[in-house]
Amino acid sequence: MTISQTPPQKITKSYVDKLSTPATGQAFVRDMELKGFAVRITSTGAKSFILEKRIDGKVKRMTLGRYPELTVEQARKEAHKLLGHIATGRNPIAEKKQEVLKSTTLKQAFDDFVRVRKNLKERTLYDYRRLMKVAFVDWQDKALTNISKDMVTKQHAKIGAERGEAYANLSMRFLRSLFNFAIAQYEDGAGHSILRENPVARITQTRAWYRVERRQTVIKSYQLLPWYQAVMSLKQDRLSKQPVLVADYLLFLLFTGLRRQEAATLKWSDIDLKDRTFTLKNTKNHEPLTLPLSDFIYNLLESRKADSESEYVFAGDGKAGYLIEPRRQVQRVIQMSGVSFTLHDLRRTYITIAESIDISAYALKRLVNHKMTNDVTAGYIVSDVERLRKPMEQISARLLQYFRINETLREQ
Repeated sequence: MTISQTPPQKITKSYVDKLSTPATGQAFVRDMELKGFAVRITSTGAKSFILEKRIDGKVKRMTLGRYPELTVEQARKEAHKLLGHIATGRNPIAEKKQEVLKSTTLKQAFDDFVRVRKNLKERTLYDYRRLMKVAFVDWQDKALTNISKDMVTKQHAKIGAERGEAYANLSMRFLRSLFNFAIAQYEDGAGHSILRENPVARITQTRAWYRVERRQTVIKSYQLLPWYQAVMSLKQDRLSKQPVLVADYLLFLLFTGLRRQEAATLKWSDIDLKDRTFTLKNTKNHEPLTLPLSDFIYNLLESRKADSESEYVFAGDGKAGYLIEPRRQVQRVIQMSGVSFTLHDLRRTYITIAESIDISAYALKRLVNHKMTNDVTAGYIVSDVERLRKPMEQISARLLQYFRINETLREQ
């Protein structure tokens, strides 16, 4: 950037008005009376007042304001005031930064959180954004420093009454993480956090967390037929490809026991139709796993492959590229079948059926990718793909019995 210097002048309104615009870069005119006070003009014609002064051993430049919004007299007065502060050992730049930090809103903190946490999974990011829009919709513009313990306690109770105790706990765990991030991220010039403590700690200190029993719901055996019929009815929708895709996604979850994110992010490059296997690379326990395809899932994928134009097996319309949350179609299945379920219920149903037909505990743990680090015996067992193929087919066969699908239909 080109910077031109002009001999010191007495800065007045008439002088500033007559300042010519530099062809490139910016020009500085320093005041001959007040040391450090100057006017800056850029190649765009913008004029502003600055103050230069040595602070903590380094020359710092502070912008006082733009002209003519700030008059010459106002700018000179502000420069005098700041010089007085500096003379008493204060650091106006650090103080201004601290004031800006203290006004950081919940929304700004969340944006910084997302920017810093680059490895957040798309599903996690989706959930966090939903919490911001639902649980903390009225807190978006509140400064973090103004969110008190009492406010947190009352909001926790309010969410619990309106949306359920589990959702209230989830919301506050998210808020706690956001404040923990802010405590580490936002510091004053001395390296001290602008936040004294995490206000969500009040819930722990007062033992106000809701006692929520772990969900144990499954689709019962007698519910599987109406559930399957409702899922298959999605495929009758000729107006959109999405219901058909979601139907396949629901069946895939039930017949593999995968977590919803593991299935949703599966790519065609992870599928080996020739070897009849698929590989999970993005798992909850961060351990990749290759599993066999049952005949039913092989046929489902082969059919899906023929109509697919995406790198993802279960493509979505959003930025992520894969299916995020098929709420509308799931609700349709619930209404048509009378069977209330969540996507994770399909995983629990798969595990329940596997246990009911006496699948080996070690094989089942491998199929659902549960860690076995605390099991000494499991450390000596190597469950390769082919050893898992039989139990996978057994689980599939039992599901097909519940669906009352005969061999002819199965071959189709």
